[in-house]
Amino acid sequence: MLKKIYADKMGGSDLGWLKSKFHFSFSNYYNPSNINFGDLRVLNDDLIASGQGFDMHPHKDMEILTYVIDGELTHEDNMGNKCVIKRGEIQYMSAGTGVSHSEHNFGDEILRLIQIWIYPDREGYKPDYGDASFDWDLRINNWFKLAGNVNSNAPIKIYQDVSIDVTYLEEGQEIDYPVRADRQAYLVQLEGMSIINDVNLNARDALEIIEEDIKIKAVTDSHLFIIEMVKR
Repeated sequence: MLKKIYADKMGGSDLGWLKSKFHFSFSNYYNPSNINFGDLRVLNDDLIASGQGFDMHPHKDMEILTYVIDGELTHEDNMGNKCVIKRGEIQYMSAGTGVSHSEHNFGDEILRLIQIWIYPDREGYKPDYGDASFDWDLRINNWFKLAGNVNSNAPIKIYQDVSIDVTYLEEGQEIDYPVRADRQAYLVQLEGMSIINDVNLNARDALEIIEEDIKIKAVTDSHLFIIEMVKR
């Protein structure tokens, strides 16, 4: 089963310095029928103006990942971590028993990122942080695994049965992605246009996938991000 999520019908917020699309209920957008998709609780597509960002604030008992699409993200937290994340790079936090962090755009251009919150498999983990960069070419016309559960061989490990993959599919290229029985996936068309089975996706659209294998054909160069998980 496939369900297209139109970018122009998502929840959103415009604070001037921060323009967001909310795939699920968040902040001032609340829809009781759109709280989560399985273990995926939050997926925000944010545009952050230069010199702006989120000051130090707390989180607890959530797996949080941030993938940068354009610009530079400066992270700092109360565990002593400080770093800059750029296009195609990712950071993750296991908020666990509690962590505070800040996220800012100290670059000269608009920062675009997707922020992801995933429910952990239990509460009370020790907080943790990491970030990673990978050769961009690893994702060209190929699925590249960014994250998976702690028992996987993924470079980033989180406390939930999920697989997070990314591809940059060149115009005219095709790629498959299996979603087997008892599994579901949430796909975001970050950039470009593609056809997935018989569904057309434009930039910032999304697709819910339940127990159905997909074939993606890039209409234009397409940057896609998918979160695969247990069906719930």
